[in-house]
Amino acid sequence: MKVLAIGAHPDDIEIACSGTLAKCVKRGDEVTVCHVSTGNLGHVIIPPDELAVIRANEAKKAGSLAGIKVICAGFNDLDIFDGNKASRDVIVDVIKAENPDFIITHNPDDYMPDHTAVSRLVFDASFTATLPNYKSGVKGAARLVPIYYMDTLAGVNFQPTEYVDISAEIDLKIRMLECHESQLVWMKEHDGIDFADMVRTCSRYRGYQCGADYAEGFRQCAVYLKGTAKRLLP
Repeated sequence: MKVLAIGAHPDDIEIACSGTLAKCVKRGDEVTVCHVSTGNLGHVIIPPDELAVIRANEAKKAGSLAGIKVICAGFNDLDIFDGNKASRDVIVDVIKAENPDFIITHNPDDYMPDHTAVSRLVFDASFTATLPNYKSGVKGAARLVPIYYMDTLAGVNFQPTEYVDISAEIDLKIRMLECHESQLVWMKEHDGIDFADMVRTCSRYRGYQCGADYAEGFRQCAVYLKGTAKRLLP
């Protein structure tokens, strides 16, 4: 199968679903991660242009640990807006190019505007990309496939309907997250947050909910034509 995970920033995927994606790779899936934004505003000291390059390299390093292809849609932080054709077409082209069997993205109800905008863009683009006569930068049409919403930060206001046991992948998940050094270091220094510990703890909590040592939680987008009788998550 082909799996496409679309997150707002570099490190969003590592936080919420990298254990699942690593498990997909292990079963033979082709996995692509798309960061919609460069993450250029994610630091209080490093300038945006410099940070964008740093975060791109961090993301590629993290993906390489699990055999995951990493791409970026090229938006700046807080320049992601849903409800307009230009933004939607960027995501349409990502989906057309990858033509996945299922998509993972942010929950529509999340804590910051880039996340919620990406969620709505993916929902809109995943349908638009299936229309053969809709013209965009990539020719052809993608399949209409299920969308799975990944956990929110710290699991706030998110009740999973499906779980993936990542007990065997938890150490890899944390190593992937730790590749995003620019984020983890400044959060520790400026906010006093041990982010890797928080992510491990949240995975442990989801594990308690489903009888695993560590797990990641998801909620399937429950709308017409996006349902499936198959178990697609690993």
